[in-house]
Amino acid sequence: MASTAAGKQRIPKVAKVKNKAPAEVQITAEQLLREAKERELELLPPPPKQKITDEEELNDYKLRKRKGFEDNIRKNRTVISNWIKYAQWEESLKEIQRARSIYERALDVDHRNITLWLKYAEMEMKSRQVNHARNIWDRAITILPRVSQFWYKYTYMEEMLGNVAGCRQVFERWMEWEPDEQAWHSYINFELRYKENWIKYGRFEERHGYIAHSRKVYERAVEFFGEVHVDENLFVAFAKFEETQKEFERVRVIYKYALDRIPKHQAQELFKFYTMFEKKFGDRRGIEDVIVNKRRFQYEEEVKANPHNYDAWFDYLRLVENDADPDTVRDVYERAIANIPPIQEKRHWKRYIYLWINYALYEELEVKDPEKTRQVYQASLDLIPHKKFTFAKIWLLYAQFEIRQKNLQGARKVMGTAIGKCPKNKLLKGYIELELQLREFDRCRKLYEKYLEFSPENCTTWIKFSELETILGDVERARAIFELAIGQPRLDMPEVLWKSYIDFEIEQEEFGNTRNLYKRLLQRTQHVKVWISYAKFELSIDSSDRLQKCRQIYEEANKGMRNCEEKEERLMLLESWRDFEREFGDDSTMDRVRKLLPEKVKKRRKLTAEDGSDAGWEEYYDYIFPEDAANQPNLKLLAMAKMWKRQQIQEDDNQEKSPEAAEETSPPSGELAAAPENLPEDDSDKNTATETEQEKTCDDRDDSSSSSESDSSNDDDDDDDKDDGKKKGEENGKKEDGGNEDKE
Repeated sequence: MASTAAGKQRIPKVAKVKNKAPAEVQITAEQLLREAKERELELLPPPPKQKITDEEELNDYKLRKRKGFEDNIRKNRTVISNWIKYAQWEESLKEIQRARSIYERALDVDHRNITLWLKYAEMEMKSRQVNHARNIWDRAITILPRVSQFWYKYTYMEEMLGNVAGCRQVFERWMEWEPDEQAWHSYINFELRYKENWIKYGRFEERHGYIAHSRKVYERAVEFFGEVHVDENLFVAFAKFEETQKEFERVRVIYKYALDRIPKHQAQELFKFYTMFEKKFGDRRGIEDVIVNKRRFQYEEEVKANPHNYDAWFDYLRLVENDADPDTVRDVYERAIANIPPIQEKRHWKRYIYLWINYALYEELEVKDPEKTRQVYQASLDLIPHKKFTFAKIWLLYAQFEIRQKNLQGARKVMGTAIGKCPKNKLLKGYIELELQLREFDRCRKLYEKYLEFSPENCTTWIKFSELETILGDVERARAIFELAIGQPRLDMPEVLWKSYIDFEIEQEEFGNTRNLYKRLLQRTQHVKVWISYAKFELSIDSSDRLQKCRQIYEEANKGMRNCEEKEERLMLLESWRDFEREFGDDSTMDRVRKLLPEKVKKRRKLTAEDGSDAGWEEYYDYIFPEDAANQPNLKLLAMAKMWKRQQIQEDDNQEKSPEAAEETSPPSGELAAAPENLPEDDSDKNTATETEQEKTCDDRDDSSSSSESDSSNDDDDDDDKDDGKKKGEENGKKEDGGNEDKE
């Protein structure tokens, strides 16, 4: 009974639910999640992230990590994963030497661990230590030659490095161990990739002395691959074979044949061996051909990379013009000019248009084909968008070419078309110069008229037109041109035009017209150079009253420039007048000019920055003219300040010489000593007085420098021993003279 009951599976009874009403407290999913969160075990917080801020902390961190790794290794030396983690950590710190040391220690523990060798070699390859990686692979395949993974990795590395011979050598070593079928297929696929079976066949025949058979093998290889699948290594091997047989002409033909058919970017080795061959067995012409071909290859690569690199096209064309036939040069020119600038802006076309110019000059000068040259010029002019911009140079070169071909009518037609399509200053000037060389003066007149209709503000054109009429002897026509010119409302260089007109009248010795011109010019401008030039003109005329007229002009200029804001120009006029009086005048006229010279004073003015803030003060020099009534208080102030300063210096000298006499003697002029306290309240006077007091603290050269800046103060300061009363009289005399002049 018991066994029977035990053998039966008991089925739990289904509980009967008597009360099917909903519970008072409903359990929600949120409540379940909250209780589960409350009941779960406490988790350890993650360790804080350590921030290393200096080298000392870094070294401490390295020490702790290394100690941890070493402890793990000591616990169980046979766990290779600890060694690998340790080495990879050192590798991450760029500590390659330490990582190598760890791998070597690990290999001492277990030298048959495949993963260890792979990680070691991969580390060296990542560090670009190729020779170290080779050494590791050599050790690995020596110790474990039956591990195919080492051989695959080793051959793949050599092939990626481009060391085909080294890769083949590794395969040969592998095949000596008679590996499985997959290894042999890998070797076969490698040889098929590099197509060197024909080369091996040829070398085999050569090695056994069958030279004719070897040559036939190479020839069959060239025919087999054709012009599509050619490889430079095959041609290099073929050329080297012929070189060993002293067949130098055949070698040269092989290299040239290969260079014509192999893409240039795949023929680097071919160029190198060809150059070496020519240096050993070729002549000068052969070496130059090799160098030219190499440079041509470089230029081809440049223009393919960037067809709009016009500088590269220029260099390429210069190269082929020296060594190639005309058809090749034309082909390169056509390729170059086909690269039209994508944007119709003149700055992008400036280099491009010279390709057309050089093309036309090459056809004219080298090939001597005038019809082709004419076609080149016409094609270039059809290409340029003349409505937006044009190039006067190419129009002028086209016209000059037609003249060299004795086609004068064609040249005029070209220039007429140019002026009609796009009139430019350079075009009009070039056309006028062309007609001048042909002595067609009537055409020059018409062109000048056309030029002035197009650009009436160009003063140079008016001057050149007048010079042409002067050369032709038509003075009245030249004068009329000048009159029309100065009557223009807008001119780019009116001063040059007026000067040319005045020089023209002087050259014609029409002094009355010249005076009228000066007067008309002075009605437009009161520039000091015009007055000085007018005075020098009157002085240059050989007449009895020239000095009086010159002096009168200076007087008028001085009166006219009293209201001039540019005081430097007024000073320039007075200095020119002074030079004139020094050479031609007497003492009275010289004194007259000296009294008009200004006083140079130092002032300060407030500066304001662009944003309106205060930028400080700056010092500047101002000129105070005796004639200006507004500046009379300033002159009086300066004179009194100088006298007061001189008196102070004399008092200091007297006190140093005789202290007792200085105590009994009082200052001779108390009013002058108190002068700085009674200054006017005007701001400009305050600034001037302040600067005068500042100059007092300088060295003893103040008086001399101030007097040297003004000739009028020289007369007052010549004699320092005069008494103060006499100096006051001179000051009053100056003021009266100035007042009389103002009244006049």
